[in-house]
Amino acid sequence: MKFHDITDAFLSILSTLEFKDFIDMGILAYIIYIALKLIRETRAGQLVKGIMFLVGAYFLSKYLKLKVIEYLLKGTLDIGLIAMIILFQPELRRALEKFGRAKLDILSFGFGQGSDSLTKKWESAIESICDSCVELSATCTGALIVVERQVKLGEQIETGTIMNAIPSKEVFGNIFYPKTPLHDGAVIMRDGIILAAACFLPKPQNDAIINKKLGSRHRAAIGMSENSDAVIIVVSEETGQISVAMNGVLTRDYTREKLKNLLYQTVTDTKNHSDNERSKSEK
Repeated sequence: MKFHDITDAFLSILSTLEFKDFIDMGILAYIIYIALKLIRETRAGQLVKGIMFLVGAYFLSKYLKLKVIEYLLKGTLDIGLIAMIILFQPELRRALEKFGRAKLDILSFGFGQGSDSLTKKWESAIESICDSCVELSATCTGALIVVERQVKLGEQIETGTIMNAIPSKEVFGNIFYPKTPLHDGAVIMRDGIILAAACFLPKPQNDAIINKKLGSRHRAAIGMSENSDAVIIVVSEETGQISVAMNGVLTRDYTREKLKNLLYQTVTDTKNHSDNERSKSEK
């Protein structure tokens, strides 16, 4: 009988729907899809999963008339939502920044950053970055390279020395050579060129809980990745290990090929890269 009532209620709702209601639901579904896509594989994604679990448990306890659990979950959601906004403010801020960038990308209609000339610039720059990191890794020379994406890093650029240099193994080698004026800091790249060197990067949000074995370069990389969508490459001065920080997460043990694939996927058009690789193999 209950199932029959639910079916009647569902059919009754369907009978009152108009064409504009389907448009409304379609727009809402698209917004939810974009929001989930933006927070995927970030710490904010874990936050959303936790909230969804609590909401689901609340409605289940309400349906089963578990009054004590319902009362506790309601209080948790009322107070906990404000607490989570405060605790996860950096993650929520980055999610909103990503939403803003996604909106701008839609409005750009493929102009600007997606141009062929810029893609070619980045393809050449990526090769230079990978070659340089391999050489620096072999000699255990510390390096910190920030690849700017949508979020502009003007504040960090102002702390360094403007270069506007075409990237190459020789240029990176001179910058990060020990005891030179520019080696102690980060290189920031924009539009396929070395825009500035010896730049200072922000500290991580939770510096105290980061692995004590990580040095200042790795910590700076994590901090920069928490405050922007940049890709930050670190070469360890102690071990020569190549690491990458993105979205507040540091991943390690990169080979040249692995680093190259990551940069192509995050900085340039992946499809163009795949087409180029396919054409090279055919030749």
